[in-house]
Amino acid sequence: MRRPTAAAGSAVFFLVGPVIVAGLLPWLLTGWQVREPVPYWAPMRVLGVILLVAGLIALIQAFVRFVVEGLGTPAPIAAPERLVVGGLYRYVRNPMYVAVLATIVGQALLLGQLGLLLYPAAFWLIAAAFVRWYEEPALTRRFGADYEAYRRAVPAWWPRLRPWKPSERDEPSAR
Repeated sequence: MRRPTAAAGSAVFFLVGPVIVAGLLPWLLTGWQVREPVPYWAPMRVLGVILLVAGLIALIQAFVRFVVEGLGTPAPIAAPERLVVGGLYRYVRNPMYVAVLATIVGQALLLGQLGLLLYPAAFWLIAAAFVRWYEEPALTRRFGADYEAYRRAVPAWWPRLRPWKPSERDEPSAR
């Protein structure tokens, strides 16, 4: 896939996926109404802003990585031609899902809407099931030993402290 096509497809998928999941649905659940669940909630609001901003930055970087490195999109119907293992993918295999979770938790803390914390828990269960039973087998079929080496080295959900630096033997090849 050519980069302009991959960029356009990724932009559309960004609007259809993360914008709805991390933006529209939290808004529908909360109306983005600010509450004060307990006195002195301000430090939690600051943490919420940090999570929200970090999640948005990570999400955008992960989408860009699919275009630049993978020559494709995150959408299964326009999958990348190359295995994406650079950038944030050196720390965690699922940075998009982690970023979406961070943005939703960030909104819950920023708004003081603790009930919204149930939503990322449900989202994570659905995403984890999708990753386990669809994405991982699909990536194994598509990229074989390269993906298996990556999967062994990089955790799915909790980021590594140091970026993955594959040895020559385990390094995924550029296909």
